[in-house]
Amino acid sequence: MLKMDTEFSKRLISWYLQNKRELPWRTTTNPYAVWLSEIILQQTRVAQGLPYYQKFITTFPSIHDLAAAPQEQVLKLWQGLGYYSRARNLHETAKNVVVNYNGKFPDNYKELLNLKGVGDYTASAIASICYNEAAAVVDGNVYRVLSRIFGIETPINSTKGQKEFKALAQQLINPQKPGTHNQAIMEFGARYCVPQNPDCSNCIFNDSCEAFGKRKVASLPFKLKKGAIKKRYFNYLVFISEDNKTHIEQRTKKGIWQQLYQFPLVETKNQATIKTLMEDNDFLKLTNQFSEVDITQYNNAPILHKLSHQHLYTTFWIIFISEKLQNGIAISTIDDYAVPVLISNFISEFTTFNNLKN
Repeated sequence: MLKMDTEFSKRLISWYLQNKRELPWRTTTNPYAVWLSEIILQQTRVAQGLPYYQKFITTFPSIHDLAAAPQEQVLKLWQGLGYYSRARNLHETAKNVVVNYNGKFPDNYKELLNLKGVGDYTASAIASICYNEAAAVVDGNVYRVLSRIFGIETPINSTKGQKEFKALAQQLINPQKPGTHNQAIMEFGARYCVPQNPDCSNCIFNDSCEAFGKRKVASLPFKLKKGAIKKRYFNYLVFISEDNKTHIEQRTKKGIWQQLYQFPLVETKNQATIKTLMEDNDFLKLTNQFSEVDITQYNNAPILHKLSHQHLYTTFWIIFISEKLQNGIAISTIDDYAVPVLISNFISEFTTFNNLKN
């Protein structure tokens, strides 16, 4: 039987030291670098997050550089990662640390929690890796490892489950090597105890893993079902003027894409056609200022963009007008602005198509 207080961590760290990936944030205990990597990787795989980390650390070598940057530059650099509130919180926290902490991160778990965008997981990671505090991390990888090895069926997305797993993780952490232990369990979950078809027969814990012994690996960890996904129908109006300019606007309302730029948007209750769009009041408000419009549907079928709690069915409408646009911008400069990846993909395709056509 596995001795939870010593044997678990010993096996885990031994495996980690032999199998870990060489990643730039693992070669330092600088809290700025560790914090930056953890924020980027919160809901992002390492393969996708690594180029973003390198871009950020090159552009903003210190927290002072990040704090001094315009928010639009930060959002532009973040473009493609999604969850833009993380980028805004990243920037706000950098300014906070510079102004209120003299550019130095708090050196303990409890104070780290006071920083915007820093929750239990990130505070635990920084405290353990940078300050050697025995604060256990719990993320998706950790939930999976612990639920399988110890046969825990409590839902991980329930309050009870979160408390139970945090308490167990805290019990298991190696107090002498908390940073190494935390990185080891995250790495083990990400690379070995994977969601689908893990190699259980060669696992270092297969002699004591409850899920393996009871053939429950595929069913753990257990999650409560989420509510219904909301469907939304977006119609972006891509105005093209006689001098080949277009119009974009910045989203100021709170939401996932706050402060990002977009084409004028008309949201409809169902998928729009040219006929139904031209009868829509919001569409008419945006187009009645022009004497004549020529509208074409760019994509034949709506583009499905999946977010955590909603699915966006998006259509881009190309609208040619015979007048000049007030505050219009050259189409070739759109890519200078921070936009949602949905619009970025359209811009790339549309400008490429027009260049080929011309």
